Amino acid sequence: MDRDQILARLRERIVGFAASRIGRDMAEDLAQEVLLVLHRKYAHLDALEDLLPLSLKIVRFKMVAELRKSHRRGLDTQVSTDDVPLADDTPGPFDQAERREMLERLEGAMTGMGERCRQLFRLKLEGKSFPEIRELMGVKSINTIYTWDFRCRKELIERLGGNWEQEP
Repeated sequence: MDRDQILARLRERIVGFAASRIGRDMAEDLAQEVLLVLHRKYAHLDALEDLLPLSLKIVRFKMVAELRKSHRRGLDTQVSTDDVPLADDTPGPFDQAERREMLERLEGAMTGMGERCRQLFRLKLEGKSFPEIRELMGVKSINTIYTWDFRCRKELIERLGGNWEQEP
């Protein structure tokens, strides 16, 4: 039997030995590493009787090293997040009612405001920047937009009773 056939049979034995102690995928990787060591450092050995005990000893050392490395990295103490219950982010009935009341207050306050303020708020809610709002509203100075924004927000808070949270 030539060396390639011996190494092929040896690989099967190594995978079987390692798979009985660790997972199959890791056993395949360890077998490849052991064969690499045998090829590089022990190329002078050709007999199965010499290679088998040597390869099993190398596998044991590599398995211990792998376990040490996983312990050092904390991989053996990790907890799976698959079975951890996640918090329910959907708003409850109280939150929905509170939000609905706030929206009604806000709509009521907005309907009494001027068209310029409503347009300014709409553009801000669309995510437009102040320079974009200046262009869309056809104003020459951005300071005018800042002033309108300040005045509109002040008027809105006054219409809401001076506070976002409480009824007027």
